[in-house]
Amino acid sequence: MKLDPDLRLRIYEIAGIYASRFSIPEPKVLLTTREVLDMPREMTEGARTSAYKYLGLSYNKQNLIFINVRKISNDKDLENTIVHELIHQRFPYLSHGKRFNKLARQGLRGKKFLPYQKRK
Repeated sequence: MKLDPDLRLRIYEIAGIYASRFSIPEPKVLLTTREVLDMPREMTEGARTSAYKYLGLSYNKQNLIFINVRKISNDKDLENTIVHELIHQRFPYLSHGKRFNKLARQGLRGKKFLPYQKRK
């Protein structure tokens, strides 16, 4: 997809809608590898120079996500990628797998999640 101001706004809107459904603060969304590299090194630690390889990345501690618009070909994949990264934000302890995919599907269908609370 080609990044233009309308697409940028649409991505911010989608991220905001899903962030409220997932009971997480709205993350800062980066849309180009240049934006990732322009962030302070400690904020994007772990995947700075390799960001171009992925559809999206979640930097949990900084409440930051990267959506690689250049690698995404259609609106459905865009929404799936945004939801995928926000699931990482909402469920930081969860790795990819069946449960992760189930939560992503539920999120896409409109399920609301309670705020994250650490177990006692």
